[in-house]
Amino acid sequence: MSGWTWCYEGYDPAEEGLRESLCTVGNGYLATRGAAPESSADGVHYPGTYAAGVYNRLETEISGKGVENESLVNLPNWLPVTFRVEGGPWFDIDAAEILEYRQCLDLRRAVLTRRFRYRDGAGRTTAVTQRRFADMRFAHACALEVTITPEDWSGRLELRSALDGRVANTLVDRYRDLASGHLQTVDTRELGEDSCLLETQTSQSKIRVAMAARSTLWRGERRCDAERRLVEEPSWIGHDVAVDVAAGDSVTLEKIVTVFTGRDRAVSEPAAEAARWLPRMGRFGTLLEDHCLAWTQLWERFDVRIEGEQHALRTVRLHLLHLLQTLSPNTVDLDVGVPARGLHGEAYRGHVLWDELFVFPLLNLRVPDLTRALLRYRYRRLPEAREAARAAGLRGAMYPWQSGSDGREENQRLHLNPMSGRWLPDPTWRQHHIGIAVAYNVWHYYQATGDREFLTHYGTRMLVEIAWFWSSLASYDRRCGRYVIRGVMGPDEFHSDYPGATGDGIDNNAYTNVMAVWVILRAIDALSLIPEQARRELMRTVGLQDGELARWRDISRSMFVPFHDGVISQFEGYEDLAELDWEGYRRRYGDIQRLDRILEAEGDDVNRYKASKQADVLMLFYLLSADELGPLFDRLGYGLDRDAIPRNIDYYLVRTSHGSTLSAVVHAWVLARAHRERAMEFFVRTLRADITDIQGGTTPEGIHLAAMAGSVDLLQRCFSGLETREDRLLLNPYWPESLGTLTLPLRYREHPLLLRISGNRVDVTAGPGMQQPIEIECRGQTAELTPGSTVRFPL
Repeated sequence: MSGWTWCYEGYDPAEEGLRESLCTVGNGYLATRGAAPESSADGVHYPGTYAAGVYNRLETEISGKGVENESLVNLPNWLPVTFRVEGGPWFDIDAAEILEYRQCLDLRRAVLTRRFRYRDGAGRTTAVTQRRFADMRFAHACALEVTITPEDWSGRLELRSALDGRVANTLVDRYRDLASGHLQTVDTRELGEDSCLLETQTSQSKIRVAMAARSTLWRGERRCDAERRLVEEPSWIGHDVAVDVAAGDSVTLEKIVTVFTGRDRAVSEPAAEAARWLPRMGRFGTLLEDHCLAWTQLWERFDVRIEGEQHALRTVRLHLLHLLQTLSPNTVDLDVGVPARGLHGEAYRGHVLWDELFVFPLLNLRVPDLTRALLRYRYRRLPEAREAARAAGLRGAMYPWQSGSDGREENQRLHLNPMSGRWLPDPTWRQHHIGIAVAYNVWHYYQATGDREFLTHYGTRMLVEIAWFWSSLASYDRRCGRYVIRGVMGPDEFHSDYPGATGDGIDNNAYTNVMAVWVILRAIDALSLIPEQARRELMRTVGLQDGELARWRDISRSMFVPFHDGVISQFEGYEDLAELDWEGYRRRYGDIQRLDRILEAEGDDVNRYKASKQADVLMLFYLLSADELGPLFDRLGYGLDRDAIPRNIDYYLVRTSHGSTLSAVVHAWVLARAHRERAMEFFVRTLRADITDIQGGTTPEGIHLAAMAGSVDLLQRCFSGLETREDRLLLNPYWPESLGTLTLPLRYREHPLLLRISGNRVDVTAGPGMQQPIEIECRGQTAELTPGSTVRFPL
């Protein structure tokens, strides 16, 4: 494989789910899994298509309780193309004798190619090549090309191309007991001898979804004179095309599809738009040329080059591809957030969690207008977050752990433990630290861009509302003379309660308490940065008084942070928990990533143990550098000695099961300074998380978008020591020599930059322009960078 292709050799039904997820093609508006065009959802194949923001809500009775879930909807399948020879059975790859098989995803162009040769029951040998893409230039178009070559036979070839609305959300086994039929068919009709239309509507949200398909048959550049007929079934419509072929001759079916939904802007009505735009679409090759140009321009902003390990480079590019297929310039005008599992499957039901915390650092320094648009998704849902806080008896904004269409809490109330078969209460709605992630993203977008207009009209309001939530949740505890935060859940999802308790959460999660103070300080900073009139208007609008600001400052100096045995306690009372027999459980189970499920199936409870699913305390060292964290702890009156960070890392590392793909990202980051070899181990683990399906079955349900983005950010910010803080670009490289030289494009405060880091030097080059100079600092050395110039720092 080259550095720009991701290939699979041979057909393996057991691997199809993983390959489908990793070979998804998308454009930020929609994405389609890499399923075989001739397949349907049958336990091996799952040809799902998902459009950003198209959700629907259904209710199911589970264990006598009504459970309501909103899901990203699996849209009608636009792929179906199959064929048969001399009136025989339609091609089925699972029933055919496969002679050769190769499937490749072109990472540079986002084109999936599938080539195979097979022998049928009559001994005829046929070669098939299929190519597909979701158009990055015109987001409402998808294209599929199928070329069939009879190698040793001549006769009648019949092809069938269709649109299939008989789909449901059935990808995730754990959700099989939940209602899954989200679509109702509105209309199917023929648009012409080679074109048809399928229109559906979601059952609850009433979003119309229309697809129009044109299927034409070609021999080279010449349109085939073929026999055609319309084929129609309930919720399914297509055309059969028959033609005579000779050995060695190839025929090509080009299928062009337009997709519109009721959420689109500047459209009259989805079905009318799909039908109107279809004739405007050129042939496959013409669309492909424009699509490739759009990708070329994206890679100019996003490509990362490392001269060392080429497999690592190819994996990094795969991760960037899937990030851009989920979130692209086509996403800017959509009212959508960052779906945790991309547009690649149905895990987490397509919900928006805290994954943007790991994604935005890449977007901030490349396509900041996209970050701004995604932050507006959070801003539009501020009223819902305010109402959630009010309903809880609090002030400010309480953002939901899982969000979908309207910003209400979409977290499931019950979840299935597949090891025990039991449906259990899901307490993860207590992860109010999602608001910390939103605030962090607002502030760091501003730091990367200097976008004062955004800060004035949107960002400060979000920071203030989130800060107010934390100040209202905090209460003064006279026993310790400090403010405390009770009844929450930290990033570690193994600890939702104290042993024997039911549903009350934990108290004084260190990550939550410290970062709540950070949010409060950033809200105060933001208020000082915006114009005085805007500040007065905002304070009047939200009802914020000077007395409340004084309380915020008091909290920022007096928040309680628990410690034990010289380390920061994950939460108050953590030191009283039992130690787990880690080696014993590894011997018994092998894979113990999901200790919570193992222990529950044994009748035990993970809340009893000093065991973490993922980084919790260590998230502090991930989000804040030592230069930021030290003064913050000093302000709180605690202080961190020189060895505090490595001591905490060592303590929690041996007590973590890494049951989240994000755990490897965070551990690679925090280990990079003092334990570079261990950091590289976790970096490699991050690269392998999805491509090897490290969690044993979760990647076929959808990629882990934050882990993919986080793997690239380890190169961009961690190993390079890059920060955007205090109106300057800071660099403190600890670059692994095994990776060779790093070269990557950045965009900081309107300056297009090229960063190059080797073992002994850092070069930063600015593109030409009229921008104001920027300040670059590298390990205490400071230089001014002007447009068209280069600064160099020896290491």
